[in-house]
Amino acid sequence: MAGKTEFDAGLTREAVVEAVKLGGGEFTKRELARALALKGTDAKRALKDALAALVEDGTITRSNSKTYRLPGALPAVSVVEISGRDNDGELLAEPARRDGGPIPTIRLAPGEGAGGKGTPAIGVGDKALVRLALQDDGSYEARLIKKLGQSAHKLLCVLRKPQSGPFRLQPVDRRSRHELVPAKGEAEKAKDGELVLCQIARERRHGLKTAEIVEVIGDVSAPGAGSLIALYSHGVPQGFSEAELREAETAPVAKQGQREDLRPLPLITIDPDDAKDHDDAIWAQADDDPKNPGGWQVIVAIADVAAYVKSDGALDRGAFKRGNSVYLPDRVVPMLPERLSNDLCSLREKEDRPCLAVRMVFDKDGNKRSHRFLRGWMRSAAKLSYTQAQTAIDGGDGGPANALLDAVLKPLWGAYFACREARNLREPLEIDAPERRVRVGEDGKVIGVETRQRFDAHKLVEEFMIQANVCAAESLEQKNAPLIYRVHEPPSREKIDALADFLPTVGMKWARGNSVETGRFNQLLKQAVTSEHYATINEVVLRSQSQAVYDTDNRGHFGLNLRRYGHFTSPIRRYADLTVHRALIRALNLGDDGQTDAERSRLTVIAEDITHAERRAMAAERDAVDRFIAAYLADKIGAEFPGRITGVTRFGCFVRLDETGADGLVPISRLGEERFEHDESAHALIGLQTGSRYRLGMPVLVRIDEAQPVTGGLLLDLLTEPEKGEKPKGRHRGRSGGPPNGRRSGKPWKKGRRR
Repeated sequence: MAGKTEFDAGLTREAVVEAVKLGGGEFTKRELARALALKGTDAKRALKDALAALVEDGTITRSNSKTYRLPGALPAVSVVEISGRDNDGELLAEPARRDGGPIPTIRLAPGEGAGGKGTPAIGVGDKALVRLALQDDGSYEARLIKKLGQSAHKLLCVLRKPQSGPFRLQPVDRRSRHELVPAKGEAEKAKDGELVLCQIARERRHGLKTAEIVEVIGDVSAPGAGSLIALYSHGVPQGFSEAELREAETAPVAKQGQREDLRPLPLITIDPDDAKDHDDAIWAQADDDPKNPGGWQVIVAIADVAAYVKSDGALDRGAFKRGNSVYLPDRVVPMLPERLSNDLCSLREKEDRPCLAVRMVFDKDGNKRSHRFLRGWMRSAAKLSYTQAQTAIDGGDGGPANALLDAVLKPLWGAYFACREARNLREPLEIDAPERRVRVGEDGKVIGVETRQRFDAHKLVEEFMIQANVCAAESLEQKNAPLIYRVHEPPSREKIDALADFLPTVGMKWARGNSVETGRFNQLLKQAVTSEHYATINEVVLRSQSQAVYDTDNRGHFGLNLRRYGHFTSPIRRYADLTVHRALIRALNLGDDGQTDAERSRLTVIAEDITHAERRAMAAERDAVDRFIAAYLADKIGAEFPGRITGVTRFGCFVRLDETGADGLVPISRLGEERFEHDESAHALIGLQTGSRYRLGMPVLVRIDEAQPVTGGLLLDLLTEPEKGEKPKGRHRGRSGGPPNGRRSGKPWKKGRRR
């Protein structure tokens, strides 16, 4: 029905149903009468009878709000969750709440959700309020009313009962300074001290905003609360849909079929001690080709996730929405259900598993001569930890690794040493960035924080994975097949200029006219090793680098100093790798379950969304670590710790504690009586009276004043006197324009003075 229909005695069922469609699938009786241009009592009575008959036979339904709609139809205004993109790049969505039945197709109208000046674009996993229009094919076109991002729509809070007055909702985000008031009756949903997800109920011109509690998450002081806060705060998808779990549980076990049999080869997995999934296995032997004296053959075998996760199935859609697994101190939020990640797609010891493998041949100097991809059938000869493998190769007791020393480990190390020579000539970026691990006990509380040791075993596995990733990109390029690259661009001109401005302040320099190469950075770091400023220079070089992204446009990997690089080695935990697996299967004719035309057309969109998912995961992981360490330090208020200044701003400096790696803030108001201002180019806070300074990288002693497990925030007092500097010629404001910290002048600096 294209427009209004005059009522006559021939009012038909079809006319009423068509009128319901006009309302986007939902109309009140009055709206239906208006759409049908019905006039007079008799006409409206006839409509009432027609509606009753249609409801009775199930053609339409009537809701509690007295609206009529087609069975399974969605309200005209609905909340949806963005689930992906179609072949044309337009956003697809699913109803945020469903009553069962098939999932209708919802497609945002062209250009909707793209964002604009000051407005971020909508991405996969975001929720939005939209107006739906039912299409002739039963799908819906959606037009955006507003984005319901968690930062604007929902807040994570702790319900608190002050000593006097009503309940308050305290946001856990340290950037949110204003409390909320529970709406009438809402405080009864949770207990004092419980973590709750809130939704703004009413905006007030004056006073605190009111909020409704939409979900009670649990006791904020309970073990694991830090992880829950991080996951909810960053909108990390958790759990799996019924469709995903059903698809995983009913997935048939892969058969050997036409796969190459790799079971006679002693492929092994080498992983961290606590690893539960094993997605890569390795093997090496001396090359017996007389034309390659001293050369090596290496096989990297990767779990064949594409054999189980079919394109556009429930598992595929869920994996794309998550983008990657998320690793927190006390848990893992996996990209795939456990039956896949820890069973069917895990290369378990002594169990047959399907794999996608690459056989590589290197010469004696570690230069790759050739490679070939294959779909294989393997059986892991052993599950080793890094510690076991390294201990055995060093001549110690590595447990099960010792039995494999001569036949398996020594050839692996021989091939690695050759590849290491080629790697050293390639000169990837060598930044000193120690990785810390928060150790959590069975009770969920932090036992301690340790720096992860980097053995040759770690570097061996890493180097073979890098080589396999390069092979994947090369093979797909040779077949003119599009792929998602891992791209790391060189530092921007602005960052290089900032580095060049800073280095003279620590007695070093950077020639601006020369090309930017990894070797120059490495040489700079080598020169600084014996300098008192090494930590500072290492930090500044690290901050000068770009962030890596996923992209279909290859711009190389600056950090690894490689011209082409594609992630291939971790399809259990990264969606990017799964797309590369499918691309290889299709391009190399390795099966009929490779990349579809639909997926190939969406690679650019997929790359953008999984880059966003990676950023989201990194932020959640970082925040969870901050909260766990803050909880660990909460009973150490007043204790003193050595640390190093890792950041200076106009409002203070950040100090990283040596023991835990925790970052805390020293407000500028706590730096004593002298007025300090921020010198951006020198990365320092400069005293206006004496020229004394607190600079980036400076070793200091601090005292913990506050530790907030809920927010992950640490407030510190600085106990170390500033370094002496050249007295300024007259008073001036700092380059950042920040306000001076001192309230009074003329008094001597007091060690550890608090304000």
